[in-house]
Amino acid sequence: MAFLVKKFGGTSVGTVERIQHVAKMVQTARQSGDDVVVVVSAMSGETNRLIGLAKEIMPAVVDVRELDVLVSTGEQVTIALLAMALKELGVDARSYTGSQVKILTDSSHSKARILNIDKAPILDDIKAGKVVVVAGFQGVDEHGNITTLGRGGSDTSAVAMAAALSADECQIYTDVDGVYTTDPRVESRARRLDRITFEEMLEMASLGSKVLQIRAVEFAGKYNVPVRVLSSFKPGEGTLITLDEGENHMEQALVSGIAFNRDEAQITVAGVADQPGIAYSILGPIADLNIEVDVILQNIGENGLTDFTFTVHRDEYKRVMDFLKGRQAELNAEAIHGNDRIVKLSIVGVGMRSHAGIASRMFKALSENGINLRMITTSEIKISVVIDENFLELGVRALHEEFELADEVNNVS
Repeated sequence: MAFLVKKFGGTSVGTVERIQHVAKMVQTARQSGDDVVVVVSAMSGETNRLIGLAKEIMPAVVDVRELDVLVSTGEQVTIALLAMALKELGVDARSYTGSQVKILTDSSHSKARILNIDKAPILDDIKAGKVVVVAGFQGVDEHGNITTLGRGGSDTSAVAMAAALSADECQIYTDVDGVYTTDPRVESRARRLDRITFEEMLEMASLGSKVLQIRAVEFAGKYNVPVRVLSSFKPGEGTLITLDEGENHMEQALVSGIAFNRDEAQITVAGVADQPGIAYSILGPIADLNIEVDVILQNIGENGLTDFTFTVHRDEYKRVMDFLKGRQAELNAEAIHGNDRIVKLSIVGVGMRSHAGIASRMFKALSENGINLRMITTSEIKISVVIDENFLELGVRALHEEFELADEVNNVS
């Protein structure tokens, strides 16, 4: 018998039939003696539909408070339907919106952060033998305003609920059956991982893996909530994300996964004075625009000049380029140029901490495949390189083979 928080994403509850399937899965868990709290997203496509309606009314700038009121209705539909489906199966259930629970957040509409969860009503229902169905993605601020947590926020809702309730496990059901060594659409021999640490998952999520929202992984690591990624369509054990590496940590693979991010763009401010404060004079105003800078590289040139290169999200590329060109004279830069056809490719693994030579193996494998490295950045459990986007899939496959990550069942070589 366990206390479980089960979260189902939009594709898992995308139709009435899917909702009924989820209800049967919850029923099975209850019959096994588990206490269950279910957190659900809106039905697949519903949030986008609601945002589209808002933009029809207010094409220029949508009122964020009213938008939160609008989009939160998507989850309200799902919780009611799932509670009905459970009752049809003879499972006593009760639904709650984020404000009914209550999930207290700050007042940052469309990107609110959870401050506290009132667990008393949920625990009362659990003691009474009910399944509690909670709307993900939403909460309420101290003024009674409905708030939402941002894209993927239902993952965060579920992990926060599991932390507040001291649940044994938070199970995230999605359309994939776990966390893989890399994207199976790029490398067909990608292997599902049985277990991965919070650190590794956080790196992979930040590097482009779309399995879990970054904030959810951060929350899980902070409060040590075991998270299991499962498929609602394919039975299996999924991938357990936890604090430690498990009993076999001595045999931990050097590299656990290959991650990549296609949404990168590179910008170089060339020929600026090599002097204290030059980095701040370039990046400070960019930060003031609320634009996040990722990889940074400074090359020392001749005659006291330097080239300053960094990456931003591809969606921000034109905005940053226009902004910097408008400041070129102020920065006294010889040139400003960029490339929005680059990607970031990374290897991730806690096993890298205690093994030398990982970087050289990575660079050798890429070099042997004719892949040039534009930028390099490292951390204790990650090495990332910036390369031309045309070489992404080749690079993923080369590194996957170099670090022996293939699923032997699908290895046809």
